[in-house]
Amino acid sequence: MRFLVDAQLPRKFCVWLAAADHEAKHTLDLPRGNRTSDDEILEIAKQESRTVVTKDDDFVQSFFIRGKPASLLLVSTGNIDNTELEKIIKINLNAIVKAFEQCRFVEIGREMLVLHE
Repeated sequence: MRFLVDAQLPRKFCVWLAAADHEAKHTLDLPRGNRTSDDEILEIAKQESRTVVTKDDDFVQSFFIRGKPASLLLVSTGNIDNTELEKIIKINLNAIVKAFEQCRFVEIGREMLVLHE
């Protein structure tokens, strides 16, 4: 899969995804870095066929109201250190990818994986 990781998540998130043979880009890698607007992120995700990975509820609202982005991974772990986040992602990554075969909006928490329709 191809991912676009939003500013609230660490750049290391891309490394974790790449280690599992997925392609990931962080907002820090974009020309405007973490100042890239949500609309710009949505456009880049559309142009490059990327799943937006975020903690930001604004993308959830956009998904339901505007149908953008085409696919969304919401990280709803609350405040968490990167070591714990990495463990959660690595344990659940195969299930996350499989979930995107069934739906366009997946939510990962500390102890749950939710497939939204």
